[in-house]
Amino acid sequence: MPTRREPSIVSARQARRVLLALQGLAEPPRPSSASAVQRLVEKLGYVQIDSINVLERAHHLILGTRLDGYRREHLAHPLERTRGLFEHWTHDACAIPTKWYPHWKRRFEAYESRVAESAWWRSHFGPDPASTIRATLARVKRAGPMRARDFEKPDDHRSAGWWEWHPEKAALEHLWRKGKLAIARRERFEKVYDIAERVYPEAHSRRPASATGHVEWACREAMARIGIATPVEIARFFSAVSPAQARAWCAKALARDEVMEVTVEPELRGGRSVRCIAIPQWKQLTLAPDASSARLLAPFDPVVRDRVRAKRLFGVDYRFEAFTPAPKRVYGYYTLPILEGDRIVGLIDPKFDREAGTVRVRGPWWFGSTHGNAPRRRRLARALVYLNSSGNLTNTSR
Repeated sequence: MPTRREPSIVSARQARRVLLALQGLAEPPRPSSASAVQRLVEKLGYVQIDSINVLERAHHLILGTRLDGYRREHLAHPLERTRGLFEHWTHDACAIPTKWYPHWKRRFEAYESRVAESAWWRSHFGPDPASTIRATLARVKRAGPMRARDFEKPDDHRSAGWWEWHPEKAALEHLWRKGKLAIARRERFEKVYDIAERVYPEAHSRRPASATGHVEWACREAMARIGIATPVEIARFFSAVSPAQARAWCAKALARDEVMEVTVEPELRGGRSVRCIAIPQWKQLTLAPDASSARLLAPFDPVVRDRVRAKRLFGVDYRFEAFTPAPKRVYGYYTLPILEGDRIVGLIDPKFDREAGTVRVRGPWWFGSTHGNAPRRRRLARALVYLNSSGNLTNTSR
């Protein structure tokens, strides 16, 4: 039998450089356009679409960090006109390449079976769930694109809280998540639903991916965008497969020599090394990113969304505190990590003052031995000026 090779040792710095390279942050921002956004989302795998609008919505921040001259219409074009992207769920609502639609057909089926067992969903459809769902779908078929507000609320409806989920709103969301409806567009960020085959006729006509093909796709495409990962991180990337399925895929990929085992050392003293798998070309992706400028990362940026991985690779315990009661927050409601080269050096807590047309910033807070010297503050100032002048903050309707 051939002897098993000992895993290569990978430093945290090398591993994070691989991640930054694959996530489009190891090179200067490229000129923005609708086609550039399409290519970038395909490179990243998805871009999370989020409703919090303290500074700017997360999807625009994520794209604006990587594209020079980014505008909202550059994302709206592939989402709403060419349909090269569609909106659905990975770990959360995201813009996703439409070429992967057959894999979401499998997710539609899985979602429908979960809803049948969910008391929460059934409680939101009203006294006759089946009738509510049928009537909602029939009305959209008949009337065309509709918003939740286009359905009258029953007289006895009481607000369910944040999202005002009356029975028809719940039905619209349910029909979207099971693939019967699609998001045709958004108006002031409100979803406009239509029949899926009218929105994506070609993609909707394609057969669902096979069970085996779906697992292979989810793990392979996740690895292509992380580079070095544990099975749990692979499973978590698209939230499309279980950790057990990811572990089984890793074993098969190792046997086929498609990936290799490595041991990633921790960034923080006292941390533990982690056994991972890596793409074969990982060493070519470890060149140092440009550290002459700073970039501000959204809380849902793919680089920091996995907080456990971010702590292991960057040595930063970054937390999103928007849902933490104000007295318990350490830094602020919507803090953005400051990225310099391959290091997260601090945080700021910005808020867009729409009346004054400026960004107001609390902080910065510098991490570890990082000091807010004059060059670093100039880099941060330039990043804020870029954000404030790029057009992202002048119209918050999308």
